[in-house]
Amino acid sequence: MPPTIGVLPRQDLASLIADGRITADTEIPGSSIQPASLDLRLGDVAYRLRCSFLPGNRLARDKLREYQMGQLDLREGAVLEQNRPYLIPLQERVDLPAGVRGRANPRSSTGRIDVFTRLVTDLGQHFDEIAEGYRGELFLEVVPRSFTIRVRVGQTLNQLRLVVGQPRVEDAELRAIHERDPMIFRGPSVDPGEQAFVNDGLFLSVDLSGQGRRVIGYRAKRSSALLDLGRQGVYEIDDFWERIPPTASGRLILDPEEFYLLVSRERVRIPPTLAAEMAAYDPTSGELRTHYAGFFDPGFGDVAGDASPGTHAVLEVRAHDVPFALEHGQRLCKLTFETMAAPPDAAYGAARSGSRYQRQYLALGRQFRADRSAQMEGMSDLRLFPEQPMEIGLGTPEEAAAALELVGPRVGAAPVAGGGE
Repeated sequence: MPPTIGVLPRQDLASLIADGRITADTEIPGSSIQPASLDLRLGDVAYRLRCSFLPGNRLARDKLREYQMGQLDLREGAVLEQNRPYLIPLQERVDLPAGVRGRANPRSSTGRIDVFTRLVTDLGQHFDEIAEGYRGELFLEVVPRSFTIRVRVGQTLNQLRLVVGQPRVEDAELRAIHERDPMIFRGPSVDPGEQAFVNDGLFLSVDLSGQGRRVIGYRAKRSSALLDLGRQGVYEIDDFWERIPPTASGRLILDPEEFYLLVSRERVRIPPTLAAEMAAYDPTSGELRTHYAGFFDPGFGDVAGDASPGTHAVLEVRAHDVPFALEHGQRLCKLTFETMAAPPDAAYGAARSGSRYQRQYLALGRQFRADRSAQMEGMSDLRLFPEQPMEIGLGTPEEAAAALELVGPRVGAAPVAGGGE
């Protein structure tokens, strides 16, 4: 593989599979290969844990013996209980070439149902990271937070992105790219002339206006029914979610430890030469993560024909310790960008990439029935959105600190929109 710096595209991932660098006991389906990531499949057993752990200087299976409290057979499906950690060996194994490292995140459909996942490797010092040249098994820690879920062998809850070098795009370069290949556009609640801002990443803000819709978000209900992740479009929303109506003040009081789905004001588009990730803070040092990072693949927000470009990001939000007032337009999280080693041969939204959320507004996971009350009036005519890109200004350190203060000890937020389903 050529040592090109950047995120590896789907054709390079396919080559690694063909060369035996990524293997599994059963054939890895083509549908697992996304534009800039690989969906990882659950193995046939889940281990119930008494606590989370990192292997450190040991093999994961050796340390697992100290913390497991029984196992579940996933071949016919098994129930994972709320707020209980489980460790599941994944079907895929890797033998990464020198200079290639990995990073994992939950799939977008996983984050939308508040299922917390973290990748674990042998000798791992950090969650969700694979060291350069790593050879060995992969494991997934799974903690259902809001719902009790049923999972089966072969289902995919997270995805892996492989990277060469340090391809991070700095703010000045990001602004220059935006000038020739726009990445952020106004949503209906963004005022004409309003700027977006970058400061070590591109900030997005939350839409609580209710403009053109009757629902501004959802809050997960406690003590809901069992959610089978293998079923699609069958569950009634009211059995699992509380709809949040807009208020005249444009304000939402977040209750502590409750899980919310909200939506960004801005519309995002990822050019084919870039990959993006959104995170409120660095979750890889091992602390309990209060949000889910999200991959945005090349082509996210690109639409065919004369439709307006860009797609809104669905945001997960959880407050901690005390109630917290969230205001319309408040900057809540930000996108960081990396260059691709090469554009993918099929971008997000292409027929074979398997994308489902390309023209979402505020969409729940695939298990639930559609909810028209959360969609904006006129969404069927995509030409109604403003087509001009927003200008990007440089945010001050004070602005960056004020935005990230929201997502420190009190509020966690991240998107679930752009990786795979």
